[in-house]
Amino acid sequence: MKKEYDVVIVGAGVAGLYAALQFTEDVSVLVVSKREFTLSNSSLAQGGVAAVLDKNHDNFKLHIADTLIAGKFKNNLSAVEKLVSEGPSDVMRLKEIGVDFDTEKSGELSKTLEAGHSRNRIVHHKDSTGKAIVDTLIEAVSKKPNVEMIENTFVFEINKVENGFWIGLLSDGVISQIGARYTLIATGGIGRIYRYTTNSAIATGDGIALAHMLGARINHLSRIQFHPTAFAAENARERFLISEAVRGEGAVYLNCKGERFAFKYDERGELAPRDVVSDAVIRESIATGSEKFYLDITHKDADFIKNRFPMIYSRCLEEGIDMTKDKIPVFPCQHYLMGGIQVSVNAQTTVEGLYAAGECTHTGVHGANRLASNSLLEALVYSRNAAQHMMYKLKKLEKAPLGKAPKLPSGKGEKLPVGIRTEIRSIMQDTYFVLPKPEKYEESFERVDEILNNLITGNYELTSDFVEARSTAICAGIILDELREGINL
Repeated sequence: MKKEYDVVIVGAGVAGLYAALQFTEDVSVLVVSKREFTLSNSSLAQGGVAAVLDKNHDNFKLHIADTLIAGKFKNNLSAVEKLVSEGPSDVMRLKEIGVDFDTEKSGELSKTLEAGHSRNRIVHHKDSTGKAIVDTLIEAVSKKPNVEMIENTFVFEINKVENGFWIGLLSDGVISQIGARYTLIATGGIGRIYRYTTNSAIATGDGIALAHMLGARINHLSRIQFHPTAFAAENARERFLISEAVRGEGAVYLNCKGERFAFKYDERGELAPRDVVSDAVIRESIATGSEKFYLDITHKDADFIKNRFPMIYSRCLEEGIDMTKDKIPVFPCQHYLMGGIQVSVNAQTTVEGLYAAGECTHTGVHGANRLASNSLLEALVYSRNAAQHMMYKLKKLEKAPLGKAPKLPSGKGEKLPVGIRTEIRSIMQDTYFVLPKPEKYEESFERVDEILNNLITGNYELTSDFVEARSTAICAGIILDELREGINL
């Protein structure tokens, strides 16, 4: 590993990897993953990528309209237009580099329907599209001679200096630092600040916290999406997702009495946007006094279900559910973040030289609620724009030396008390789930702020647990502060 790089990318999901793929060989790049490269929220993405690829049956205006409707018209229109118009070429680039999207007998890419979409425009690889994309990108990036990749390494601080940044790394208890002229944060979401989430263990909001500590603007962090169909496993913190595509292929949502209910709350029924369906489930739960809900796709052909949803079928079997014969127990849980680090159309943050892409950002694309399968598309479009903008600046400007590196901390200190993150998760789950409790905002904010102050002022050992606890407290605090201040969601 070098001492300095032109670009350091923090995060190795679709946004980080796709960005790394864009740089020419004269640009030195380091990709840092805090866990294994294969562990990311991107890898968990099931449904697919939304893109207008068939102009005979679809068009940009329809995709834009669907995105605005789902986002309650709180989207940034220019950001949506950029996403929709540029996205198809990025999807085809993935196909070119080897992503095995499902195809029809004609050879044309298969396109499915998901909730909120007015056309079949979701390209996919079975029900594990994210994994197919990430695995292909890892292989492609690893072949680039100008890109280094390191895993199981935490970024615990980013320091702004003249002409760039010095970045603190923590790996197996060893503290070090590297220099970067430009930094791209692509660290994903904040799901692990909730008791139940579809997110992987890495989703603790680290990149958002790092950007916040640098003084970058964080916008609409309280725009959190709760997915209506997570598998309702008893006491499992990470709940695997039953993809939107299952309902798109005909699954119906049933209450504890075995009755369809979604149409009572919205004329689109099960195919209403995620927030609408989640809201309907919670209201129906209150009305029936039960949290027992189910998805039922048993009326479809068994071979079709197994071939279309092999991963979901397999995971359900592990839980004792055969989705070709049994109803799938489901309930809403935290899934996705629409707010985050504020960025421009070139993925620039408000800190010079700092870029961000993917779920950790607020591009304005999603508005108040993400339309299904727009997330991978956003990661592709905005990470590519980030890379292109950084390359433009690198070629335009002469390389001046980086400012002096700050002194590294010793990392020694007291052991972190047990239960900090557990308490934060309980606070968030109780205060701000599908139906928020405004009467608890102030009290919850004050307690999280107290926890954060203790972390910052206390003399704690620098460990991965400390970094994640700090990130969790920072992100929960920003969310609760927005809510108590009444910032428009």
